[in-house]
Amino acid sequence: MATSFPPPILLFFVILVITTVSKSIAVSPDQTPKTYIFRIDSSFKPTIFPTHYHWYTSEFTPSPTILHVYDKVFHGFSASLTPSQAASVLKHPSILAAFEDRRRHLHTTRSPQFLGLSNQRGLWSESDYGSDVIIGVFDTGIWPERRSFSDLNLGPVPARWKGVCQAGVRFTTKNCNRKIVGARFFSKGHEASPGFGGFGGGINETIEFKSPRDADGHGTHTASTAAGRHAFQASMEGYAAGIAKGVAPKARLAVYKVCWKGAGCFDSDILAAFDAAVTDGVDVISISIGGGDGVSSPYYLDPIAIGSYGAVARGVFVSSSAGNDGPNGMSVTNLAPWLTTVGAGTIDRNFPAYIILGDGRKLSGVSLYAGLQLDGKMYSVVYPGKSGVLATSLCMENSLEPSAVEGKIVICDRGSNPRVAKGLVVKKAGGVGMILANGASNGEGLVGDAHLLPTCAVGASEGDAIKAYAASHPNPTATINFGGTVVGIKPAPVVASFSARGPNGLNPEILKPDMIAPGVNILAAWTDAVGPTGLDLDTRKTEFNILSGTSMACPHVSGAAALLKSAHPDWSPAAIRSAMMTTATTIDNNFHPMIDEATGKPSTPYDYGAGHVNLGLAMDPGLVYDLTNSDYVNFLCAIEYGPKTIQVITRSPVNCPARKPLPENLNYPSIAAPFSSASTGVSSKTFFRTVTNVGEANAVYSVKVEAPKGVGVAVKPSKLVFTEKVRKLSYFVTVTADSKNLVIGDSGAVFGSLSWEDGKHVVRSPIVVTQIDPL
Repeated sequence: MATSFPPPILLFFVILVITTVSKSIAVSPDQTPKTYIFRIDSSFKPTIFPTHYHWYTSEFTPSPTILHVYDKVFHGFSASLTPSQAASVLKHPSILAAFEDRRRHLHTTRSPQFLGLSNQRGLWSESDYGSDVIIGVFDTGIWPERRSFSDLNLGPVPARWKGVCQAGVRFTTKNCNRKIVGARFFSKGHEASPGFGGFGGGINETIEFKSPRDADGHGTHTASTAAGRHAFQASMEGYAAGIAKGVAPKARLAVYKVCWKGAGCFDSDILAAFDAAVTDGVDVISISIGGGDGVSSPYYLDPIAIGSYGAVARGVFVSSSAGNDGPNGMSVTNLAPWLTTVGAGTIDRNFPAYIILGDGRKLSGVSLYAGLQLDGKMYSVVYPGKSGVLATSLCMENSLEPSAVEGKIVICDRGSNPRVAKGLVVKKAGGVGMILANGASNGEGLVGDAHLLPTCAVGASEGDAIKAYAASHPNPTATINFGGTVVGIKPAPVVASFSARGPNGLNPEILKPDMIAPGVNILAAWTDAVGPTGLDLDTRKTEFNILSGTSMACPHVSGAAALLKSAHPDWSPAAIRSAMMTTATTIDNNFHPMIDEATGKPSTPYDYGAGHVNLGLAMDPGLVYDLTNSDYVNFLCAIEYGPKTIQVITRSPVNCPARKPLPENLNYPSIAAPFSSASTGVSSKTFFRTVTNVGEANAVYSVKVEAPKGVGVAVKPSKLVFTEKVRKLSYFVTVTADSKNLVIGDSGAVFGSLSWEDGKHVVRSPIVVTQIDPL
């Protein structure tokens, strides 16, 4: 778990990590070639070299086997080298930093309406459905033949587009059109990493396409969620029937395949995609990818943070997934303040299934099973986990004895192996159905799956009840019934139990995630390369599939950003994020505070950030909190990064202000006040914020404060008066906490809000007050 460091400790950590990287490369006894990413100070390049590539291959000894050259969002290169060769390269004075390539993972019809979009008026009509905005999707590629990617009635490709349509296996330039304006694939980092490609690091072409074509399905799903066309009926084997539509149906798509089936996504390839996307001319980048080790790296060692900074600095909005390691605290990833980090919530649609026990009890769950039904017939129920063997309780491969499960409904515990894989194990062993039971860590959070045999997923309490019944009854029996699709579910939205949670493990002064969006049981387009479960033995073909994850939430915000960019071309990425954050809702469709699916209790800003996206309001937010590149540089100075370390992120040399900035004064649309738990008596922090009026010129806003329990909040001035000449105004917020009165709850924080109101707009910012243990 990432740790929060006070500034002096963090400075020491920065120096230590860079030094450690260099020394570990130099002394490592293992001389197996690895991929390294080198950050270069380009001012060292002699003018005699026509390109950086010529300089890199000529200057460094030994000459590196270069995989990618970066020159837009990042100056440097990635190369396959032995540790001793890498140590030699590190001696060159132009090297700012170096780090080993890492593997990352994907964060795996009705949701546009649930976001507040309407065909008759509002953001869809005002933005012409995102027409001419280009969304770059970093994922597993695309299945271009899907109707979601038709270019029917779209205008010409925007003239500013400079990208290409890269041909490869089963993908030609004809697969691009006025909807899919470009497609590229990035595999050099993947191929240079032995052991991850299936066959010595290469592309396993028995399961993959060495091209932008999607063999996994994830990329097709996220692309159509963000920008799929609408006007035709869609469903997944009858589930979620309705009119298919993405959030920005007329937006253009640029596909960057950086993730490979079963092999993940490598930093060196992701950085190359950022470089290409900015050069190509995308307006929005959607990246549903995060760290694979559960630890958030410092920004200067995180290629997603580095690449996205280069994109945002050039006006490109970047939306990223928060991760699926919830409900654990401090599990949120993609923490850089220039990134928009998105968690997942439910929508008001569900796919109920029911377990009828032999004693007459009816227990509720969910399922997307669409095959032959059990038709009410009762079958014996067995729980292999009663033996105490973990593998059998989890229904791992080859763990079930056919003699014990044949002809029965099998209870399997959730965890370790994929949910759908458990059903395949049961089916192979002769079981007729499966009850998939949550444990305590998953609580009552449920997601639907297109299982290969009759299956119902149930929460922890129902699972415990079924296991108790199976253990206590001499002849336990059950059947499973399926309820199809139900809409109008209340309450919704609910924070998904798997959605990663705050606080921010690197800088608690920046609240993460920023917001949540629909991420549970989302219908979107699917590849023809695999069945809806993604299992090798699943031979079913489906045009659409239903998936859950913050991977699904992220492209909702990417599509939303495209709509806002189309309606407001002059807005910066920070202004677009601010518009979504300050208009987000924290209330469900029962008009109660949103609840946390994992606990059934009210959720907090650590769970949902500013709230659930509400695009009915985001088009006209009234005020926005804007940020410039210099603001982000000042933030990096504030957290004790030195000029050379900051240059690793910013590409250009920087100078920190003589008067050291405070990280909490980054002009963010949320306020997080960490206090030391060692402090006694009264402590206070003052925050400085500036708002820009993007609404009516002559407007007067008054402040409304809901102070966290036991905390004092004072705002000066309490009124903001805008005119045609005065578009920006600033204010101070002083947060005062008395250790005698401050009662921190289970979440480790207390929460409130600050809103600016003019009678039409409510510009709301969450306030988080927490205590941090000193090191």
